[in-house]
Amino acid sequence: MSIAEIPTVDLDDLASDDATRRSRACADLVHGYGTYGLVFVAGHGIERPRVDSVYDDYLDVLERPEEEKRTWGGAHIWYQRGWTPPNTEKAVVAGGQPDFKECYFAAPGELDDDCKQFYPELYCDNVWPQDAERFRHGMLGLGNQIHDVGSALLEGCAEALDLPTDTFSQLTQGAASVTRILKYLALDQQQVDAKVLWGEEHTDFNLLTLLPGGRLHAPDGTPNAKPSGPGGLFLRTRPTQEHPNGQLIRGVTPPGCIVSQVGQQLEILTGGTFHATPHVVTAPNEPGWTRVSMAHFIHVNGKKPLFPLARFRTEQACQDYRPPVLAGNYGVKTLIDIGLA
Repeated sequence: MSIAEIPTVDLDDLASDDATRRSRACADLVHGYGTYGLVFVAGHGIERPRVDSVYDDYLDVLERPEEEKRTWGGAHIWYQRGWTPPNTEKAVVAGGQPDFKECYFAAPGELDDDCKQFYPELYCDNVWPQDAERFRHGMLGLGNQIHDVGSALLEGCAEALDLPTDTFSQLTQGAASVTRILKYLALDQQQVDAKVLWGEEHTDFNLLTLLPGGRLHAPDGTPNAKPSGPGGLFLRTRPTQEHPNGQLIRGVTPPGCIVSQVGQQLEILTGGTFHATPHVVTAPNEPGWTRVSMAHFIHVNGKKPLFPLARFRTEQACQDYRPPVLAGNYGVKTLIDIGLA
């Protein structure tokens, strides 16, 4: 399968008064999210130098002593804000193998007061290093900008599915949507030979994930270097009769675009019409490389139920996604499964 088959959706088309442009963009959303579980997004307004600046500030913060970093969050809030140490989080299907990464979480938006009581670990306050105002400001500002892109896509999804425009976006009000910056760690030769993964294959448990693009660093620290072999994000498409396990394709984003992929919550709400994207992060086939990247996870408010919406509530969908569960409970269960709670 060619990466060129994945649709590119331009936000200017979704917002256009031209019905033809808007209809084309909506059709691409249905095709992309329904077949591949993702689309490329153009017209998003996110400038690459801004992303790189946040990455640079994050890498600077990571140079601080581990003793200090361990004060930025921790197990008592299930690592949902602040710093996550390496070898902490694991994918459900990884057989207990933790991911080789260290992360930083922050929630850029306002959080629901009730959910703060019901789900205190998911709806906790942000945690920041001392003397890191530029990092804090940059991460929150970029997180909010990416969130706005996701909201526009969710409104486009609703229109594409003949639903009221705010069907999905209103479910996210006050939710614990979070921005995460990650550094994937250098592997040694033995780990490379054993094909150790930076991130095991998994699907995201949220509504919609947005990825503004990562950055590889050579063993000498040179950014944006090119390794001799493949490495990075790979995504698995929806299973078909021809490919019962789906197809694993490399997430090479067209110039100027970002990636948007479906999470489990959106798959549930659409009764499987949209496909949550299994994905894996691989390292280059030589030691010493690192990668820094960012993901913004848009969630459903913890008080809202997860179950197929009425128009998608077929007998098969009800069997596949029963019983209904509150989004907050769903999140707690997932964090237990991946070893964070």
